[in-house]
Amino acid sequence: MLFLDVHTHKIYSNENVFSIVNTYPNSTSFSQPFSIGIHPWFINQETLKEELLFVEHQLQKDNCFAVGECGLDKLSKTDLDIQKDVFKKQVALSEKYQKPIIIHCVRAHQEIIAIKKEVNPKQVWILHGFHKSKQLAENCIKNGLMLSFGAAFIKNKKLQETFLALPLSSIVLETDDNEIDISEIYKKASEIKNISVENLQQKITQNFINLIPQAQRGFNDL
Repeated sequence: MLFLDVHTHKIYSNENVFSIVNTYPNSTSFSQPFSIGIHPWFINQETLKEELLFVEHQLQKDNCFAVGECGLDKLSKTDLDIQKDVFKKQVALSEKYQKPIIIHCVRAHQEIIAIKKEVNPKQVWILHGFHKSKQLAENCIKNGLMLSFGAAFIKNKKLQETFLALPLSSIVLETDDNEIDISEIYKKASEIKNISVENLQQKITQNFINLIPQAQRGFNDL
């Protein structure tokens, strides 16, 4: 059974890990399973059109599994209205190429939910690196978002309580830019949920296959 890392910035050599490596328009390696998007920190209006075309080109590759990370960040120097416009353009690409979105969100969860209600997408939206309250988590799930958890819950008791309260059907796991191995994330998650690591692997993997049928082919290629 595989360990699925839905969002990472590192390339594994472990054959038991299926990882989706985050890339940007200026990345140079696209040989591994990857996602690609324009992060709200790195929006440059002078090169935006060219970068969106590049993202669209990469999305057509069989080993591209998602758009992102992209989204909204109220700590970014870029105006929020510009961020929203760039995000919506990437939502359109997600819909066109039938691939989910991995979302970066800082202090803008209600804006993300509002946009989701506005565009009513068919593709799955995955909110990566979730580390907020149980109330917000439940609201996100109520509005059709999946939540991706990572290293933050290993020592954060409140986040562990949030994770425990949520249905596994709305959860995936990630390492993001942490050096921790994804197996450690699974180990902690299984302890919180009081299930075996193997059972958790099966449930998380099935979640992802249900939402991204393309992933099944990627798993079989390992």
